[in-house]
Amino acid sequence: MTKSKTYVPIGLRKIGVYYPDLIITSKEIAEQSGIPENVIREKFGIGSIRKALPDENVSDMCVKAAKNCIQGILEPEDIELIIYHGSEFRDFNLYNCAAHIQYKLGAKHAISFQLSILCASSPLALQVAKSLMLTQPNLKNVLLVTGSRESDLVDFRNNRARAMFNFSDGAAACLLQRDYSENQLLETKMITDGSFATDVAVYGVGSVSYHTNTSIEKDFLKAEAAKANGNAVGYFGLDVADPLSMKERLDAVTMDNFFKVIIGAAEESGYSRKQIKFLAPIFMKSSILDKILEHLDMNSNQTYILKDFGHVQSADAYISLYEGLKINRIHEGDLVIMLGAGIGYTWAATAIKWGV
Repeated sequence: MTKSKTYVPIGLRKIGVYYPDLIITSKEIAEQSGIPENVIREKFGIGSIRKALPDENVSDMCVKAAKNCIQGILEPEDIELIIYHGSEFRDFNLYNCAAHIQYKLGAKHAISFQLSILCASSPLALQVAKSLMLTQPNLKNVLLVTGSRESDLVDFRNNRARAMFNFSDGAAACLLQRDYSENQLLETKMITDGSFATDVAVYGVGSVSYHTNTSIEKDFLKAEAAKANGNAVGYFGLDVADPLSMKERLDAVTMDNFFKVIIGAAEESGYSRKQIKFLAPIFMKSSILDKILEHLDMNSNQTYILKDFGHVQSADAYISLYEGLKINRIHEGDLVIMLGAGIGYTWAATAIKWGV
């Protein structure tokens, strides 16, 4: 006889968010970029973005979101694991942001680590956390944290980077609990196409640039020259090697891959596409989101559009879910899909059965 598996529910207990107070409007982006405001609003889908204060780093915003998430539920000392899955641009280069957040939050009993598939990291983090919680009974309270201030790396004067003008600052946190019978984490579906891996990068940082320029001194002198010419970001900014080529190749595959991961997450969880009731997506142009909703026979009341929040890296799906709950767009028994997509390129989705 084979032993039957014991069902262990892993539930999403709460989401916490943090939004910086400073708002940059579509008008301001238009003025700095030279692109008409109606194009910024209608084609790019940007109403406004958020901007962190100069001394407000990624770890600071993540801790604020984490405190909002666990308040009234548990103390930081009760957390057994913290997973940071936010921006790779954080307080310092090549450092352990997850451990920094653990220390600043006061979660002294928690182990911590970080993972990244860039803006698609939320579904991956949910899947990894669920898998660990199912195999390690001691993990009862797991906190996922993500934050971004990648807007620092975007120069509105750089037309090649116009697809990243929506980058916004902020953070989100998600508390998962073992044996929590509500908001069950179901299955995750992912697709990776590595042919896009080098299309977008901060090309001035890394071993390729280091060995090409032969010395840190030359890198420093180039940065100083960029500043002297009035270019505050210089070659340390996010850039796109060939925007036209990337767009043509991405347009050919992205819609199909969005459909595959959304429907795949639902079907692998035992549901059909018709049973999806709410989509919590990454920031995207309204034209793309409209096509996805149409394909799923859904309407705009079954999602939350992030036009006034911008693209907060992998926090987007959490923010969409958080804001959707506030305005009662998610109901008991709904099948919810959290959707992400990250340059490199990865498409990912996780299904959640909302309610008891």
